[in-house]
Amino acid sequence: MNSPVVPSSHLVVFPHIRVQNANAISSPLTHGFPSITAFMGLMWALERRAHAAGLADVFFNAVGVVCHSYQEQVTDTGFTKTFNLTRNPIDKSGKTAPIVEEGRIHLDISILFAVSADGWQDEAVQQRDDVAALFDLLQTMRVAGGSVLPPVGTAAARFKPWCLALADTEKVLKTFEVKRYQLLPGFALIEREELLTERFTHLRQTHPEATALDAWLSLSRVNWHYDEAEGEWVHDRDNGWVVPIPVGYGALGAPCPPGTVKGARDETVPFQAVESLFSVGQWIAPSRVKTPQDLLWYASSCTETGVYRCSNFYRAPKSRA
Repeated sequence: MNSPVVPSSHLVVFPHIRVQNANAISSPLTHGFPSITAFMGLMWALERRAHAAGLADVFFNAVGVVCHSYQEQVTDTGFTKTFNLTRNPIDKSGKTAPIVEEGRIHLDISILFAVSADGWQDEAVQQRDDVAALFDLLQTMRVAGGSVLPPVGTAAARFKPWCLALADTEKVLKTFEVKRYQLLPGFALIEREELLTERFTHLRQTHPEATALDAWLSLSRVNWHYDEAEGEWVHDRDNGWVVPIPVGYGALGAPCPPGTVKGARDETVPFQAVESLFSVGQWIAPSRVKTPQDLLWYASSCTETGVYRCSNFYRAPKSRA
């Protein structure tokens, strides 16, 4: 299913946002970085707060993330890693509260938003003031469950928010070619769904019973085999920093009418049970992308099929071989 691309007038970048204790468990099967759905939720929450603050003509269409550094809160025992957990105070009955496994991670990230803001086209002052207001709102919000820490080195240009107009395509590409280096050092998360298709086709050649899950698990690990021609052990990890990622949710049943499910967070909207949808992503340097759209993720939903998905339209350059 293709995601609808909403035209955007500007790209807003908030560089080097420091987040403390973000959720490192992105799905029931993956960990190590928050899910892209968490940043999609941040985008919608920021839009609602912006409208409540008077920025009614600013609409958010897509989000991207570049990770500069991270520190997952784990204890490394050599072979396995375990999350650093906390012992909570006793409960209201005086008994010891159970330990609930939580994965936490400290992040230094840059967040990119594609927005539609008609008032920014000819009003540089309004654009500057609105971006500053959005940055102030972001400082008060949770990012993937983590707390945003005060900015460090605010006098440095690399830590100040910046904006790029997307109207003139040729001019945008030339400007972005320079601006993208401000996101270094760091790695951007993009989608590589085609690698999953390629691996699935490859596995079927030798294992006809292989499933898409087998292909996904194969891409999630380093697979070694003995090359008789070379006389040595070789691995298949030659396609970059590829990682398994959740990309949205799939419905497990039909939507339930509002107020019919006990304990639902919001009883005024329909309720639908879902499970995570998985794909394959890749961490790449921002200097490798050609357009701002390569870094962005878009949301789409289809109530008929029950698919609620985030999609990124990055296409890797073809090999010269």
